[in-house]
Amino acid sequence: MAHVIAIAGKGGVGKTTLCGMLIQYLADRKKGPVLAVDADANSNLNEVLGVEVDTTLGDIREEIARAEMASTSPIPSGMTKADYAEFKFASAIVEEDDYDLLVMGRTQGKGCYCYVNGLLQAQLTKFQRSYPYIVVDNEAGMEHISRGVLPSMETAILVSDCSRRGVQAVGRIAKLIEECDLRPKTVGLIINRAPKGELNDGIREEIELQGLNLLGVVPQDDGVYECDCAGKPTSQLPTDSPVKKALYQILDNLNL
Repeated sequence: MAHVIAIAGKGGVGKTTLCGMLIQYLADRKKGPVLAVDADANSNLNEVLGVEVDTTLGDIREEIARAEMASTSPIPSGMTKADYAEFKFASAIVEEDDYDLLVMGRTQGKGCYCYVNGLLQAQLTKFQRSYPYIVVDNEAGMEHISRGVLPSMETAILVSDCSRRGVQAVGRIAKLIEECDLRPKTVGLIINRAPKGELNDGIREEIELQGLNLLGVVPQDDGVYECDCAGKPTSQLPTDSPVKKALYQILDNLNL
């Protein structure tokens, strides 16, 4: 079964950038193939990875839900709804050399999605048996995991910037993980964009107040900004990038 790694944090802290670099780390360490899942409603993991996406699982879920109510079904004759869903879900995978990408897309709209969510959950369970690692870029509420649509995580990496509010936000996510009885083996915090790669006493105090396990600190670096402005995937930062070096050291220490 796959080792499921969930990345979570409030918006604007560089969570998705670090998630893309984690996927690249696993590829560099020959731990692939990796299934990358973009479960953030504001999907942009594909941009960090430099991959184009045409179809999301949300689009397919909507299509199948509409087919349930349509007078004329788009499902081909002789094919069950479950078979059609499996075919469509598989077609949403974007295949790269070292990883595959699935984008969850929109959250469910009006109507009952229990049936199609069940199909999606069954398909993702199959994927879990096909990949050694699944990396999930979550929104702060971790909706897809808390609903049971995505498989249970083994490692939860919480990302914050170097601010008290950011640390408080991931503290709430850590409590949500506990309340949902998700039971990952590891829950840890990475502080991103720290000036000179250092934490001041106030941030250290807040981390302690929230009861968070600090995995490490990633420094502020203009190279990430310049890479983004140039339209380059930030997962491909050079090996001497301070951000990449710091994150890779943290991940090495996790023994993923």
